[in-house]
Amino acid sequence: MRRGAVPPHGQKTTEIVTAAQRNSARQSGLFDAPALPEGFCYSEEVLNAQEERRLLDRFALLPFKPFEFHQYLGNRRIVSFGFRYDYSERALRPSAPLPGCLKGLRETAAHFSGVEAAELRQVLVTEYAPNAGIGWHRDKPIFRDVIAFSFLAPCVLRFRRRSDADWERRKQILSPRSAYLLSGSARREWEHSIPPVRELRYSVTFRNFVEGDAARERR
Repeated sequence: MRRGAVPPHGQKTTEIVTAAQRNSARQSGLFDAPALPEGFCYSEEVLNAQEERRLLDRFALLPFKPFEFHQYLGNRRIVSFGFRYDYSERALRPSAPLPGCLKGLRETAAHFSGVEAAELRQVLVTEYAPNAGIGWHRDKPIFRDVIAFSFLAPCVLRFRRRSDADWERRKQILSPRSAYLLSGSARREWEHSIPPVRELRYSVTFRNFVEGDAARERR
C-alpha cells in the first residue's frame, strides 16, 4: 500500500518482497507465476461476514439499472453516487449523494488505499447476475485511483498489456469481502476485465479524480 496506509488487523495483503527474498522463494517454487502489475494491491478479508451481510441487505434496496453504453444495454446492473459517467456525451454528470450505508465503506476504502475519504467522490455499485461480466477496458482518464470491494461470489480479475506483437497477461482471484487498489502502472498501462461469473456477485468501486476537479474534467 502507499501513502502510509496500514491494513486492518488480520487482513491478508499482497506484500512487496526484496530481490533476495524473491530469488530464495523462486528456488522453492513459490514465485513461478509472473508478478502482478505494479500499482495493484489486493487484500482479503477487509470486511467481515457481518459487514458483508449488512451491505448486501442495503444493496437490495438500491435503484439498479442496466449498464448503458452507446444505446447498448450490458448484462450487469449499476447505480452511481456522487457522479456518473455519461457515455453518450462523454462527460460526467451529477448523481445522487452517497447514501449513509456506504459512508463507512468509503472510510474503509480510504484506510486501505491511503486516499482521503473526501476525495473518493465517485462511487459505483455493480450487480453481476450469473453469466454477467465486464469486457477489457481502462477506467476513464478523468479518474485517478480505483478502489473496489467484492461481495458474495468470487471472480477472476484479468489484466493485459500490449507487449510488442503480443499481450502480457496476469490474473488475480477476487474473494468475497476482499478489496483491491489500481494505481500507477496497473491503472494507466494495463487493461482489466472480469469474465462471466457463475453466481450472483456485487462490487462497490470508489474513484477520485485527476487534480480533484470533477466538474472540469471531460472526455
